[in-house]
Amino acid sequence: MSTKAAAVPSAPERIPCPLCGGAGELSRAEILDRLGVRDFARVAQLSAEEAIRLLQQKHSNDHHNAWSRFESELTKRTAELRERFKDELRLAMSERDSLSRRVEDSLREIAELREKNQILEGEMAKVARVGKREEMDFAEEARTWAGIYVSPKLPKNGDFILSFRDPSGASLEPRMLVDVKDKSLLQESDVAKLLRDSKARSISVAILVARSEEQLRQADRELRWGCKDGVWILRTARHLLPGDLEILKPVLETMRAEGPDFLGKNAALAEEVRRTFVDIDAIEKELGKASKAIQSVSGLVAKYKERLGTLCEGASLKKPSQSASAISKNIQVAGA
Repeated sequence: MSTKAAAVPSAPERIPCPLCGGAGELSRAEILDRLGVRDFARVAQLSAEEAIRLLQQKHSNDHHNAWSRFESELTKRTAELRERFKDELRLAMSERDSLSRRVEDSLREIAELREKNQILEGEMAKVARVGKREEMDFAEEARTWAGIYVSPKLPKNGDFILSFRDPSGASLEPRMLVDVKDKSLLQESDVAKLLRDSKARSISVAILVARSEEQLRQADRELRWGCKDGVWILRTARHLLPGDLEILKPVLETMRAEGPDFLGKNAALAEEVRRTFVDIDAIEKELGKASKAIQSVSGLVAKYKERLGTLCEGASLKKPSQSASAISKNIQVAGA
């Protein structure tokens, strides 16, 4: 007879957790703690975090201490440097204050100079207007002189072209460049400008005309006619110019016939012309003095005639018995 072995029940592959009963509510740390096993990974993590915290705290303390030492050392060194260079610092502060004052003074001077410059520009404008008026007055006067041609106002390089005219009214050579001035005293720069203008216009005779004789320098009076760099220059005044042109007329006619270098080839004649102007100026001065003396003497004669008439009238009204000595005494008192 066959017998079958009794079947043995197999153990389940999964069993509930003896610790939590399959609830799954225990943490990993509690499970390990119940089993008597330490969580080395957790301990290691906590130890690392603590080590990092301690390291950071130490680093922060070291950093703070380093900055404290640096600030202390900086304060100490700054104090030492300030003490060492206090004189230089005081001097630099003084120089700064002085520089500030100088800047303020400079700004004040600039403002004053700007104001003076505006005033000067106004005066220059007035001078330009006066010069323009003087030029026009000269042109109007010169056009009334017999036998003289005056050009319109030149735009540059001189004021006018002046020359003699023939009977038909045509302008004759040589032409003369005229520069009119009205200033307290002529300068050498005025002569240099006239010379440049003459060369620019290829004119060999030039005339520098002042408004009055007092505006001529002593050098101008001593050399009223002379040659400079190939240009013959006449330095004159408005009231002298008509007479000067009459003196130069024979010379200019000869220059017209023989060329502008005529006087350059005849130095003796040029010197004689120069001396003629000087002598004529001296004669005119003496004539002026003589005229003043004659006027003065005429005035004195009229004055003493009037006094004598008064004395005669007074003497005729007195008694005939008055002595001659008394009359003489009265005349002396009246004369005094």
